Amino acid sequence: MLSDEILRPPRTRGPQDDNSKKMIATKMFFTKGLGVHKDRLASFEAALRDAGIEKCNLVYVSSILPPSCKIVPREEGIKLLNAGQITFCVMARTETCEPNRLVSAAIGVAVPTDKENQYGYLSEHHSFGETGKKAGDYAEDLAATMLATTLGVEFDSDKAWEEREQTYKASGHIFKTMNVCQSAEGNKDGLWTTAIATAVLLP
Repeated sequence: MLSDEILRPPRTRGPQDDNSKKMIATKMFFTKGLGVHKDRLASFEAALRDAGIEKCNLVYVSSILPPSCKIVPREEGIKLLNAGQITFCVMARTETCEPNRLVSAAIGVAVPTDKENQYGYLSEHHSFGETGKKAGDYAEDLAATMLATTLGVEFDSDKAWEEREQTYKASGHIFKTMNVCQSAEGNKDGLWTTAIATAVLLP
């Protein structure tokens, strides 16, 4: 005869179970880096070292800023990392071996006013021939526009970013937008040049 313990169906976990929240980031920080080397992979490694995240096993994720996720300074975030740690991040990466070619990698973020209950957006942008400011503004625009459409904020997509930025913030739904960008010119001797910008998500 089977015991009641065996016959009993497995308990379905509810939303309040501790395990259900283990994969939701509570902190996030931004960092960027630049690497130059004759080998492509080594150039990327140098960029990771410059960004301070080379000791982690990075896992790329898509672009949601969780509710209640606190944005902390880079120095504070890096101190929370351990060697070999599986670390989730949103990363923009651009590389070239063409001398003097302009490369940019940017991450944009849009934080909702109700950041305790509403999620925000992150965006990544990788480009050639754009200045750091242009690439950064574009990434910030992407994140803000994705959040605006989610919240039902009306805007004119044909207007310049500066005008739409004011519209978004005046709506009362978007608290803050910002970006981090790394740009560089390709090494004059044709070495691989890698630019990265990253939002690192922490438990």
